[in-house]
Amino acid sequence: MKKAGILNRHLAGALAELGHGHEVLVCDAGMPVPDGPRVVDLAFRAGVPSFAEVLDGLLAELVVEGATAADEITDDNPAAARLLSERLPGLTHVPHERLKELSARARLVVRTGEARPYANVLLRCGVFFQVVPPGPGL
Repeated sequence: MKKAGILNRHLAGALAELGHGHEVLVCDAGMPVPDGPRVVDLAFRAGVPSFAEVLDGLLAELVVEGATAADEITDDNPAAARLLSERLPGLTHVPHERLKELSARARLVVRTGEARPYANVLLRCGVFFQVVPPGPGL
């Protein structure tokens, strides 16, 4: 058994299958889940796991090159808005209805137990390039 990182086998497997440009919707318990994408539902009860816990766990595992949240988050859930702006520089905002439309193209949906409005974000995967020092003959 793994002793660190993401232990949920469904989530770990889904993350391993993601590639550059694929999108991941991290959403609260109330966000409508689109038909089509793989869904990993982590919700245990209201607030567990929190949006912040799930987002931080995913950001430790993924390279994110872009993110989109709902405009409404700023007024209706300022704590989540601050969290996203701190963790995701360059975050863009669209109306909530547009975020729901965009989420239909997500490759993966990760549902949290969050029970506060607009705790949703669409993450666009980037590419991890490991810098390897040149060895002999390179």
